[in-house]
Amino acid sequence: MTGWLDQLRQALGSEHVLTHPIALTAYAQDGYTLASGRPAAVVLPASSAEVQTVVQILAAADKAIVPRGAGTSLSGGAIADSNSVILHFSRMNQIHAIDWHNRVAEVDPGVVNQDISRALAPGGLFYAPDPSSQQACTIGGNFAENSGGPHCLKYGVTLNHILMADVVLPDGTTARLGNLAGEPDGPDWLGLLIGSEGTLGIATRLWLRALPIPPASRTFLALFDSVEEASRAVSDIIAAGVIPAAMEMMDKLAIHAVEQGAYPVGYPEDLEAVLLIELDGEPAVVDADRRVVHGILAARQVRALREAESLEERTLWWANRKTAFGAMGLISPRYYVQDGVIPRHVLPEALDTIGRIGERFRIRIANVFHAGDGNLHPLLLYNHQDPDEVARVKEAGSEILAYCIRVGGSISGEHGIGIEKLQEMAWQFAPQDLLAQRSVKQAFDPGGRFNPGKLLPTPGRCIDFRPVP
Repeated sequence: MTGWLDQLRQALGSEHVLTHPIALTAYAQDGYTLASGRPAAVVLPASSAEVQTVVQILAAADKAIVPRGAGTSLSGGAIADSNSVILHFSRMNQIHAIDWHNRVAEVDPGVVNQDISRALAPGGLFYAPDPSSQQACTIGGNFAENSGGPHCLKYGVTLNHILMADVVLPDGTTARLGNLAGEPDGPDWLGLLIGSEGTLGIATRLWLRALPIPPASRTFLALFDSVEEASRAVSDIIAAGVIPAAMEMMDKLAIHAVEQGAYPVGYPEDLEAVLLIELDGEPAVVDADRRVVHGILAARQVRALREAESLEERTLWWANRKTAFGAMGLISPRYYVQDGVIPRHVLPEALDTIGRIGERFRIRIANVFHAGDGNLHPLLLYNHQDPDEVARVKEAGSEILAYCIRVGGSISGEHGIGIEKLQEMAWQFAPQDLLAQRSVKQAFDPGGRFNPGKLLPTPGRCIDFRPVP
């Protein structure tokens, strides 16, 4: 028994410091299925003060810290090694206050995303960022990854909806970043930390922007016999000046999976693609946009266009889409989901390229993605008991990201870098750009103890400073 463990038990209570191998195994992975690692311990603080105490104890012991919420990270951001301690926020799960007049919710980092909108609904408000894992993911994880979701097309990502945050820094000091006015006073420190994947600071209390529930909304399903026609319809809608609240797409293999899941819609078995489109806003604007969308879809040879006739039907359609990742378990032992971003106009070419990559590496790829903003989510299906297939899946995923960079896109839209995309960071950014990012990390965390090995490639390694293949 080591001194730092004794100190943690004294500070939090022995029941909130986990060290048994079976308990630690439960924290060995997150949503990234291609890697794992068992931490030295898991601690469960109940307050900002306890988080600060934990950070101070572990700083003195020179132990690394990996913050973790629901473990839904898809890039390995919540995976720890044997020298790291996971700081788990499951006990910090309270909505502390809702300021209805100023439309602000004050919450703990362990609050589940979907529960925020449920709490706001009686006052006619909602919280806009809605990752597909919103029924499980927590707001602290959303803060770390700058999460998006289907409705970020119109409403923006997490960065646009966090006004203020209390954070604990790597040296154990605390800071309040941002303000309730939503405008930075000087440098935007809050904006710097959002999306830094827990490498610069750990949020312990957050103040969120709430929005009025739109007075009108319309939800449509557009069924297509061609992925290319569906892809071009997406670009046409945006080019016409219509910004839907959301515009999601699934291809044939993805449709096959979700129809076996808990929320089948009844899609035809031979359907090649489906677009889920939602419009919201003032009634007159929604009606005008509806006419434009109908015209564009008709010109693109849509097989059928359905409009939700009830809240229950709309809810079913969204449940079908948002459980797509989980539905992959019905058709494959495991999946690896990518997160590249492309310009919308190359969407048809991108899907064709992904298909050819899948054929070349002999793996099945299902496509479920945020079509409106070009954020691709190809799901690479594989058998984890087949080492050769695992290697092929990793290579195929890397090729998809290289393609995204070549066409002017990015390696991540919302899932983050974690340990998954370290190699590709050196393709996306020039050496001086990576040096600047490392300098920020060094300034905040000179000991490299906050979520080490994530986000930035280690200087001097062979993966550093490579051209895009």
